[in-house]
Amino acid sequence: MRILLAEDDRLIGDGLNIGLSKMGFTVDWFMNGDEVFEALFQAPYDAVVLDLGLPDRDGLSILKEWRLNKRNEPVLILTARGDVDQRVIGLDSGADDYLAKPFALTEVAARLKALIRRSHDRTEPVITAGKIAYYPQTKSVTLDGKPVTLAPRELRVLELLMMNPNKVLAKSTIEEKLYAWDNDVQSNAVEVHVHHLRKKLGKNIIKTVNKIGYMLGEV
Repeated sequence: MRILLAEDDRLIGDGLNIGLSKMGFTVDWFMNGDEVFEALFQAPYDAVVLDLGLPDRDGLSILKEWRLNKRNEPVLILTARGDVDQRVIGLDSGADDYLAKPFALTEVAARLKALIRRSHDRTEPVITAGKIAYYPQTKSVTLDGKPVTLAPRELRVLELLMMNPNKVLAKSTIEEKLYAWDNDVQSNAVEVHVHHLRKKLGKNIIKTVNKIGYMLGEV
């Protein structure tokens, strides 16, 4: 799951960037309001963590313009402005959730996961495909009831396919979901992840659609 993080406080931003990355998110962190606004149009983000007090451009104005431009990515406002009036203004401007500082990193992650599940019309705590079960809260996978250990990016590929079961995802789309802008991506990285998933979960778990990409296979 790729997250756009908009936070100008270096200490808070660094903590969120490192903490969310360790929890399995791919994070792009921006500190400038103008850069934040443009970033949402440049990559396929699953959700946004948006601070209101950004330099050059206020978070609320950014959010309003995103919504006017039909950008529907879930937005979690994270700010020190925790009074009721500010929460109402933020939600009325198009935010999906609101969390005041100080906050617990685990709560930020839990709220992001909930927002992303709802955006995919999946509110259940487990996603299944045949004998495979994926638990988003714990980032765990079972095959026929038995735990399966996956590498972090293998897990992200499986999660992406299971949350889009009837869609063909281009290789480039998967790469954009897995890797932040500052990551070096090997040309065969996605193929390697797919190979490992097939080896661990069955050769039919992922279907290759020639010259297009991959989709969840017969499970």
